[in-house]
Amino acid sequence: MQQLWLKLKDISDLIVFKHSVFALPFIFVAMIVSSKAQSGTLWFGFKLLILGLLAAVSARNFAMAFNRYADRDIDKYNPRTADRPSVDGRIGSFNMQLFIALNAAIFIAVAYLINNLAFYLSVPILIILGGYSLFKRFSPYAHLVLGLSLGLAPIAGVVAIQESIPLWSILLSIGVMYWVAGFDLLYSLQDMEYDTANGLFSIPSRFGKEATFFISRLFHGQTILFWFLFALSANLGFFAYLGVLIAAIVLFFEHRIVQKDFSKIDRAFFTLNGYLGIIFFVFVFLDRI
Repeated sequence: MQQLWLKLKDISDLIVFKHSVFALPFIFVAMIVSSKAQSGTLWFGFKLLILGLLAAVSARNFAMAFNRYADRDIDKYNPRTADRPSVDGRIGSFNMQLFIALNAAIFIAVAYLINNLAFYLSVPILIILGGYSLFKRFSPYAHLVLGLSLGLAPIAGVVAIQESIPLWSILLSIGVMYWVAGFDLLYSLQDMEYDTANGLFSIPSRFGKEATFFISRLFHGQTILFWFLFALSANLGFFAYLGVLIAAIVLFFEHRIVQKDFSKIDRAFFTLNGYLGIIFFVFVFLDRI
């Protein structure tokens, strides 16, 4: 039993399961807005709730495991990442390949059970999710690919409910894309010197620290703009706009914290961004009641 627990802990360390909180709120924002528009109720049923959770978790497991597997040659020389299970031998290559294949299969199977459009989009989504790991080797725009990977979450949520992709879900997704890309820029400042020395194509390694701060602020400005347009396009009300305003305040303090004391990057990256997604969901939920 203890050995099983240790293996599960290694898997959790591999995929950083607790960070699923970044994507889940926006899946459910899309689902409740879509459900309210479609049937007049926020509740979309236990079946879609369970399938939605399975799809979200399996997609993220696939993306994180694929990233860790593809980056083994990079991570083993980086002091920040050298103790990852994919590098230090706790999880071998075959087991990672098996985990990646299993989660891809689960995601596709769940998409099939949801509806035809979800099934048709399942493989293209997996390709995009895996693309981030490869992009950083030849393009500084990998941050946007990572943002797109999480930005697909709201589109997946609305497809599950109404088997279509309305404009408001695209606007919400673009906002999520810029949100994730913006805070990934800040987080990647930790690896700026390593990336520069090893020829990796991150924005910090290519353009420097000050330019990275500026581009991150620009991306987060786009985040607020597109979330405002989402609320407008979806005909949301006061609470939704209040949620957008609070998101803007949270992002402002995130940048302020990082620029004043970069050692607090984990607090800004994980704590504030985790709260932001939950707060945004709560205010949209209140708006739709």
